[in-house]
Amino acid sequence: MIGDVTLPGLRDATPESLIAREWLATDGLGGYASGTVLGPPTRKHHGLFVPNLAQPNGRHVLLSTMSEVLVIGSDRRDLVGRRTPEGLLDCQSNGVLDRFCLEAGMPVWEYVVGGLCLRRRLTLPHGQNQLCIGYEVEGTMPEGADAPKLLLRPFFTMRRHDEEPDHAAAQRCIASAVLNRDRPELDVRLRDAELALRLAVHGARAGLRLDPCQRRHLYSVERDRGYIPEETHYSPGEFEIVLRPGLQFALFVTLGPHVDLEIDPGELFAMERRRVEGLLQRAGAVTDPLVARLVVAADQFIVRPGNRPEEQLRAQATGERVRTIIAGYHWFGDWGRDTMISLEGLTMCTGRLSEAEATLVTFAGYVKDGLLPNLFPEGARTALYHTVDATLWYFHALDRYCEWAGHHRLPAQLMPVLESICAHYVRGTRYGIGVDPSDGLVRAGEQGYQLTWMDAKAGDWVVTPRRGKPVEIQALWYNALKLMAHWRDVLGLDPRDYAERAERTREAFEARFWDPALGRLKDVVDGEHGDDDSGRPNQIFSLSLRHPVLAEAHWADVLRWVREWLLTPYGLRTLDPRHPDYKRNYHGDLLTRDGAYHQGTVWPWLIGHYVDAAIRVGGPQVDDAADPLAAFPDHLKAFGVGSIAEIFDAEPPFEARGCIAQAWSVAEVLRARLRWLGARGDQATGSPASTSTSRCR
Repeated sequence: MIGDVTLPGLRDATPESLIAREWLATDGLGGYASGTVLGPPTRKHHGLFVPNLAQPNGRHVLLSTMSEVLVIGSDRRDLVGRRTPEGLLDCQSNGVLDRFCLEAGMPVWEYVVGGLCLRRRLTLPHGQNQLCIGYEVEGTMPEGADAPKLLLRPFFTMRRHDEEPDHAAAQRCIASAVLNRDRPELDVRLRDAELALRLAVHGARAGLRLDPCQRRHLYSVERDRGYIPEETHYSPGEFEIVLRPGLQFALFVTLGPHVDLEIDPGELFAMERRRVEGLLQRAGAVTDPLVARLVVAADQFIVRPGNRPEEQLRAQATGERVRTIIAGYHWFGDWGRDTMISLEGLTMCTGRLSEAEATLVTFAGYVKDGLLPNLFPEGARTALYHTVDATLWYFHALDRYCEWAGHHRLPAQLMPVLESICAHYVRGTRYGIGVDPSDGLVRAGEQGYQLTWMDAKAGDWVVTPRRGKPVEIQALWYNALKLMAHWRDVLGLDPRDYAERAERTREAFEARFWDPALGRLKDVVDGEHGDDDSGRPNQIFSLSLRHPVLAEAHWADVLRWVREWLLTPYGLRTLDPRHPDYKRNYHGDLLTRDGAYHQGTVWPWLIGHYVDAAIRVGGPQVDDAADPLAAFPDHLKAFGVGSIAEIFDAEPPFEARGCIAQAWSVAEVLRARLRWLGARGDQATGSPASTSTSRCR
């Protein structure tokens, strides 16, 4: 199926190359399953069943991993394995793992041992707290030996996924065997909490032997990132299944005291395939492989937050739906800024307008003191609001929705919220955010807080505080004012106040930010130490948004400078490489990484606004330019297979870093791909059914 990703010929691949590639499956509720292609977990976040719970709140690594021992005569192979505390790979899948692929978003492994082929397929049924791991046996059985067996031993940690690894899983778990309908089931409960897991095999006779054991794991990625690297997993017992050609069976893992096995696992996988095929149909006639793959990847970030059921109840009372965006897997939750930047690519470019509307309405309900939430912390139901730009990105996302929908019903519905936001910015609100009455520009800053998207903070050290008047905040404020004037005019309301404020902002921006000696824009004016003329990508927003605040005479100069000094195959660098604070690589412990996060490190999401600016400046000449997205198809087979990383190193070979799957990376590369192909006249790539490719800007 178009949108699938295949890694063939893996039998000759090195173990380290396979353990460096990770996979991800999601459930539509914020929960996930994830691990390495080879098998052994390398992160504390890795787990086969990590649901997003209401109680205890947040995402929890419940089923961490599973030993899968294939027994053929005297040959015993653990196909998953581990990395031992000494750093050795205790895994026998290398050399027999023949193929890995993502089929309709579901990870599939094929192992070949002699004439026997064992296929494993994993899915998290959409909208449910359930895991299904299916197995298919093909080929020939060895002669003169006992029938092959598969021993499935689940291992548990039962902790929140962002908590530090420990060695107390055995103390947290209470396990027992249950005979249900002549079928053995394993019941595992979290001590002192109403949380129970039930595991059972469907489609094959399985024995269950209670035989508790513990196994220590080394998480190599956590070690390299300077975190606690070891954890002890607990297993209460193992299932035994005798294999034969043509056998198909599945292990089900569910929350609660019962396992519903009325549905055949084959039908469960088929349902998920049909759901993903439906996503591609909604996205239009997609024929471009990169677009198709990213349409499937986009689905992983659009969720109904499973850890906040009270919001769902309130929404149902008013006939609305709750939707939000997970900013990145594994450790990000839903962030306001990331949601608004990602919304067009994830929902509108994929034909999911109703979910775009639900997300915009959901976040409108969170606005407080004129601010959109910055984030919802893991395990908490209340938001944090320390952001100056998330609120302004909301106007951008609403504008994109209006263009795709072809009407202004939502601005009419939300006008009181929009007016309140603007009023708070004009008179001033929290964190020093407010319009400077002397020039009409937005200033922001409070000690100890990072308010822009360049938000790295280590302890009390705010790496890029950017207190004062950041360049992209003025671009977003001007865009919001122009949009407000337009919406009010369309709705028959007086637009003059917003139009006048916008004009004053534009004049002040031209006077304060343009530096003719540098041939580009300053990054911050009126900062703590005066103006900051660092060369950063934030200036690209001055000409990429719907209403560019930058005078047209300077568009080509800014674009030329960004292209020369910041453009890479994977996005834009965050700092001029000639700057003394420039960092070539993002690696090491937290302090070292945070020091590089926005000091050179490449961010893929910025490529979307670079493409917007290039099309705006280049016009018909775009078809002669090199494709700025050409590197991404190969990236989809590395790091987080099938998705796009959060960040990349600033210099060749541009190693992928950070989250293996980032919402705004996927969203903006998808949106930029459609826009770039549309600008070059290639309409065969497909587009949302209700609109043309050229409208995906």
